Amino acid sequence: MERYTIRHFNKDFPDDAACLEWLRNYLYPDGIFCKVCKRVTKHHRVKSRPSYSCDYCGHHVHPTAGTIFHKSPTPLRLWFYAIYQMSSTRCGISAKQIQRETGVTYKTAWRMWSQIRKLLTEDAGPLMGQVEVDETYIGGKRRRRYGTRKDAARNWQENKQVVAGQVQRGGKVLATHLPEGTAKALLPLVREYVLPASIIYTHDLPIYTRLPAEGYDHRRINHTAKIYVQGDVHTNTIEGFFSLLKRGIDGVYHSVSAKYLQRYLDEYAFRYNHRNDERHIFKTMLEKVKDVPAGPPSAGLLGTGPA
Repeated sequence: MERYTIRHFNKDFPDDAACLEWLRNYLYPDGIFCKVCKRVTKHHRVKSRPSYSCDYCGHHVHPTAGTIFHKSPTPLRLWFYAIYQMSSTRCGISAKQIQRETGVTYKTAWRMWSQIRKLLTEDAGPLMGQVEVDETYIGGKRRRRYGTRKDAARNWQENKQVVAGQVQRGGKVLATHLPEGTAKALLPLVREYVLPASIIYTHDLPIYTRLPAEGYDHRRINHTAKIYVQGDVHTNTIEGFFSLLKRGIDGVYHSVSAKYLQRYLDEYAFRYNHRNDERHIFKTMLEKVKDVPAGPPSAGLLGTGPA
């Protein structure tokens, strides 16, 4: 991956004007089409507002319209800086940290953080070849004690959220928040994103024994017998992603709400999937600003403190 440091960022985006000019050039690479003149015309920057005006008819065009910056009073450079910060860390950055870095209010930092995260949703499928499939459980504490150790072992998943993971070896990962860890929830996900005739590696959970009937070459590793690698049969790749995800949530966000867990999964999956890109992930994130329209701010995190 190319190096893109804070010095590069400051050089490329020293002020709001530079950010707006980048946005204009990116959104209108062939020039701005004037809706009044019905053709591509020359436009000049309007100094009093973030827009460009047609030299012939005076019609205004706003590059920020329809993006996450739409109608935001926050300086455009702070938005770009927040995107840079979110792209430059391995484990993510909290809204509270954005507040400290930019000097905006926490409410504004939360909205920026939430809107930027919308950029990180992407379709990683279809997966093919050698694919590892696994599930994990995040958060949640037991609210009651159980009479026997057997009961406690059977109900340890109480109040936890199920996350299904699928990763193509040497390729991309897909992480999905599921309502339950049953065959009814897991198997349709495999059918949707993994191409038939692929080799699927799982642990020895009984529900995965149905995969051969779905047309997959299924190979299992017996975790129950404490066997974790047997030749090329293992689920270490997807478990490594789960480890990164959990460490990031615990260390950066501390706790997240079930309602917005999928957004966190999208963030970590996006960063994982672009980890080996030749260019810096900041540029990839920045070029997605036109893909997600602005929407209402999301609700806050449910945890012990601010995100």
